[in-house]
Amino acid sequence: MRRVLVTGGAGFIGSHYVHHLLSSHSDIEVINADALTYSANLQSLADIELDPRYRFIQVDLANQQEVEELFANPIDEVVHFAAESHVDRSIQGAEAFIRSNILGTYRLLEAIRHAGNLQKMIHISTDEVYGSIMQGRTKEGEALAPGNPYSASKAGSDLLCLAYFNTYQTPVVLTRCTNNYGPWQHPEKFIPKSILHALENQPLPLYGTGTQERDWIHVTDHCMGVDRVREAGRVGEVYHIGAEQPVSNRWIAENILDQLGKPHSLIQHTKDRLGHDYRYSLQTTKMREELGWEPLISLEQGLKETVAWYRQRWERGEGNAS
Repeated sequence: MRRVLVTGGAGFIGSHYVHHLLSSHSDIEVINADALTYSANLQSLADIELDPRYRFIQVDLANQQEVEELFANPIDEVVHFAAESHVDRSIQGAEAFIRSNILGTYRLLEAIRHAGNLQKMIHISTDEVYGSIMQGRTKEGEALAPGNPYSASKAGSDLLCLAYFNTYQTPVVLTRCTNNYGPWQHPEKFIPKSILHALENQPLPLYGTGTQERDWIHVTDHCMGVDRVREAGRVGEVYHIGAEQPVSNRWIAENILDQLGKPHSLIQHTKDRLGHDYRYSLQTTKMREELGWEPLISLEQGLKETVAWYRQRWERGEGNAS
């Protein structure tokens, strides 16, 4: 049995990845280490909490003693999702992002370095570290130009990982992904927030003109990409995961309203976010050609299924727009 540590496994993407590991690999045990901050949701893992190959440990990665205790038993691989990730919150206050994303990653890297027997660490990052691009797609290796405190903290953690690979030969691989969506995403995020507001006939807030573009990938496709990197990615490398189909925020809002039979007049344009990046888009040729991965869920299909999932929970009284 291989033992895989998943940090942030009670978060949106991390919980999907924990499910993916357990359902796809009979020879893997999963340790889920999560601090259980506001965006974590153990309910998303309720169906596997009794699985003998699964174990949850509440850990604050910024706490050195807790991280050292986590590595008291052998760990073969680490997949590092744990991070503060909401841009608006980072603009309101960056300290939590620096603590979690930079200090937490540093503590993890130090524990791995001293453990000395880890096979691979996958560090999960974001397209936002490159900043905004007006056209084309960003390639791996291009300069980082983060435009807000969140993306700056992620860029810092990326550089720490690459420095540890160069200095200590820590077996780190980086993935940078575009915007995720799907079931169990926290309602502060754009797609679930828009769905829930529409269901409750509340205005859908849209920054500025709503023409900003994002490349949306279903969380299942992202998790499959991460797992390919875990299995076959080369240490010291960066891999991009995305759908290569950017659309405007307004397109997403209108599509959700159309699916729910709601008028577009619910869209409420608000003052643009400070330092708002206009467009992100990643080139994913390396993942496709080197690792044989490609996304399988179209945005139209995935968004339809996601709207249906949130609608069913809302009708059962299990979700709201607050």
